[in-house]
Amino acid sequence: MMIGIVGRSRTIFSASKSKLKQPLLSLSLLLPQSFPVSPQPKPHINTQHHQNPTASTTTIFFFSTKPNNSNNNRPASPPPPLPLTRDGNYDDATPPSSVCPGCGVHMQNTHPTLPGFFSQPSSVKGPDYKSSATHHLVPISSVPEFSSSLKRGLVPDLDNPGPTDDGSSSSPTLKAPQKPVVCARCHSLRHYGKVKDPGAENLLPEFDFFHTVGRRLVSASGARSVVLLVVDAVDFDGSFPRKVARMVTDAIDENYRAWKEGRSGNVARVVLVVTKIDLLPTSLSPTAFEHWVRRRAREGGAGVIKGVHFVSSVKDWGVKDLVEDVIALAGPRGNVWAVGAQNAGKSTLINAMGRWVGEGGSGGDGAGGEKVVSYLTEAPVPGTTLGIVRVEGILPGQAKLFDTPGLLNPLQITTRLTREEQRLVHISKELKPRTYRIKEGHSVHIGGLMRLDVEELSVESIYVTVWASPYLPLHMGKTENASTMVQDHFGRQLQPPIGEKRVQELGKWWRQEFHVSGNSWDLSSVDIAAAGLGWFALGLKGEAVLGVWTYEGVDVVVRDPLIPFRSRTFEVAGFTVSKIVSKADQSLNKSQHQGEKKKKQSNQNEPVLC
Repeated sequence: MMIGIVGRSRTIFSASKSKLKQPLLSLSLLLPQSFPVSPQPKPHINTQHHQNPTASTTTIFFFSTKPNNSNNNRPASPPPPLPLTRDGNYDDATPPSSVCPGCGVHMQNTHPTLPGFFSQPSSVKGPDYKSSATHHLVPISSVPEFSSSLKRGLVPDLDNPGPTDDGSSSSPTLKAPQKPVVCARCHSLRHYGKVKDPGAENLLPEFDFFHTVGRRLVSASGARSVVLLVVDAVDFDGSFPRKVARMVTDAIDENYRAWKEGRSGNVARVVLVVTKIDLLPTSLSPTAFEHWVRRRAREGGAGVIKGVHFVSSVKDWGVKDLVEDVIALAGPRGNVWAVGAQNAGKSTLINAMGRWVGEGGSGGDGAGGEKVVSYLTEAPVPGTTLGIVRVEGILPGQAKLFDTPGLLNPLQITTRLTREEQRLVHISKELKPRTYRIKEGHSVHIGGLMRLDVEELSVESIYVTVWASPYLPLHMGKTENASTMVQDHFGRQLQPPIGEKRVQELGKWWRQEFHVSGNSWDLSSVDIAAAGLGWFALGLKGEAVLGVWTYEGVDVVVRDPLIPFRSRTFEVAGFTVSKIVSKADQSLNKSQHQGEKKKKQSNQNEPVLC
């Protein structure tokens, strides 16, 4: 408490140099009873000079109630080093408050530049915090027969009355639900859609999935394990966790033989969850899609699958059946692990399961909406979840649900792209086909990321359907001009990459050769898919030799067609009509026009020799 006293005018000044207050009648009347006029020990006195235009120079004394302790001048000891770990709170010994409920990183409030930094809110606002600030204002329409709590929509409880505004009995005080505190990174992702400090994530160690989670999935003892293999429907091969599927399948076979022999054998249950099905065309047959998914999962290493669920976390399709199936498989003490690649939709899926439970589902402890459900941070940014997060409120009894960090697939092309380039590749709307009917010696570009060359054909033409983000520009032309396309249009009309410098940064441009065949003109017979980008669907009645160009290290596979039909209207040669191409053409034409104008002006200024 700081008090300013002016010697002659006997007035009080505030520390912020505000206007003069009322004259000081007695110093003892303004001081609290617990504040001594002559404090012991002797207060520390600081002097400052204040210039008064109407009076002589006066002196202001500031009395500090804090004793002058020499120990306070000692330098503070440095804080202990922070545990930079990504283990999260899978262990019951870890306090839930020490881990961010949004991404699973260990939280700290001492180093703003390190991962997990958070700031505790200074005050918790109640349901009537706005009315308390204007309690002295009386509206004209106020009627004394109606209490203020009733006007605010609070119905009084007659069986359990509480204090009213004037101190008498009334309805009990309603407390606002307290939101869990998240780290600064989650706050920035939730409200601004971007990471606040990308450099801080580089300080975290690599997440060793097989050491942290894998050994618990294949353990022959302990609680029952349920593995949710979360796969993106529009990037199935790029997001399917092959190593995890093979590891769990081998453990199931080994533990099952041990269980048959009477030894301890914990057989894990594998549930394949295909997310983002709202991005697939509605005309796709669910039965045909399920057969396709099961076949691709077996080829990817998932030998034993307990169930397959198609889910749309945005539109809540299939969430109810998934929650009921998981609860039945986990039992009262099981552990459920959500596993998948980065940006496959694990956190969004768990939030959708929590919404269904919170709205009165059969999860939690059977209390329906009374159960508090955790809310994970979800964003179209790869690697949103940093550590293991134990999700509360979805499974009943002592069963536990864990969200794990996304598995990094270096074969996906999105791992090389910037945030702006990832937004162009990210599929957020229902896929629409774009089909070309082309002959031998022609090529189709998907932005500056992938190219298909039709090198040899046993028939006259072939149907090529592109299934990718609608924000990606396409180009169809002769293969002999493909080399000039890289130099003249990559980074400009063909984006991503955005900018000419990014073309060299993405790596080496290389070719793969595929021999394909088909037996129908009306439907696509084969797909050529690039991890993290999209795929070409080929329809032909004969054989073809194709050359596929992309950046070195990107996974390209040949598979059965996911969506067999094609577009009814065909694209024409040249660039597709898109906002990106239009803006790039405008900038290119503007630069060419300015160059021609400067050249014309320079020619006019040159002297003419007769």
